[in-house]
Amino acid sequence: MADLYTLGIDVGSTASKCLILKNGQEIAAKSLVDVGAGTSGPKRAIDAVLANAGMEAGDLAYTLATGYGRMSLMGLADRQMSELSCHAKGAAFLFPGVHTVIDIGGQDVKVLHIDDGVMVNFQMNDKCAAGTGRFLDVMARVLEVKVEEMGRLGALSTKQVAISSTCTVFAESEVISQLAQGTDRNDIIAGIHRSVASRVVGLAHRIGVQQQVVMTGGVAQNTGVVEALKDQLGCEIFTSPLTQYNGALGAALFAYQCATK
Repeated sequence: MADLYTLGIDVGSTASKCLILKNGQEIAAKSLVDVGAGTSGPKRAIDAVLANAGMEAGDLAYTLATGYGRMSLMGLADRQMSELSCHAKGAAFLFPGVHTVIDIGGQDVKVLHIDDGVMVNFQMNDKCAAGTGRFLDVMARVLEVKVEEMGRLGALSTKQVAISSTCTVFAESEVISQLAQGTDRNDIIAGIHRSVASRVVGLAHRIGVQQQVVMTGGVAQNTGVVEALKDQLGCEIFTSPLTQYNGALGAALFAYQCATK
């Protein structure tokens, strides 16, 4: 029997991710382009994942798109599906015992409750940048650090500094004020991480947090935010090296189901 390849495409607000699955189990290739919906990112990510796999579009049995910009791929994808379902599917594949998924993306925060691998409830903040990747991008710019360095720098903190504003604009003013007072940058970063965690925990408690808890999305690569969430939730949080590809993985898994019906 010939191998069956399916493609999942996750078009986010700030990045485009693709993942090809072989026979619904093995990751054949993946790609990530750091621009998302409304840009050339999705097409570039598709070209890159096909090149990485040494394949052409005609070699794919089924393609499924998800994410903020999924509707822009009509004609390129066989089907579009909600990112909520795809994130639940991907997380359950990576962590079969998962019951709570915290996904922090570029412009929104999602908390999913999962039973037997299926999403049964969710809470979502997509009206405000507070607690999102965008919030961290703004803070990094003000602090003149790279966003990927924030986890390491925050771990060097020796004193608690509170960043109390949940609004990105007001929090930016707070950080500027702290810098003007000579507050250590590492302490400010740790305070930012606690502020993000507080915002997310408030959302999570609306549906209840049940272990096993898994964190996905680009912000899951920030160890400072993960540790702050652990402290405030009082439980272990699991992450995967595939954290940014979780939505694309779920889309590829659904694509495999569609291809084998």
